[in-house]
Amino acid sequence: MIAQTCLIVAGIYLLCGFVFAIPFAVVGVNRIDPHAAHASWGFRVLIIPGTVLLWPLLGHRWMKGIREPPAENNPHRCVARI
Repeated sequence: MIAQTCLIVAGIYLLCGFVFAIPFAVVGVNRIDPHAAHASWGFRVLIIPGTVLLWPLLGHRWMKGIREPPAENNPHRCVARI
């Protein structure tokens, strides 16, 4: 019963991701990454599997209109700022 529930939840997550991935690959990637605006269709097909898995994060960035990736925050960059 638990395994069946987990598989159903995973299937729903992947289905939502696939439904999100198609419009994102056509329109959304242009809005969150200015370098991808002139990308080929081959690139757009290649990003679909990752988009299916990361659709909540990408959907959030798309809806908020965030165009640049967040600044990396690690110890090396913190020392460089000082």
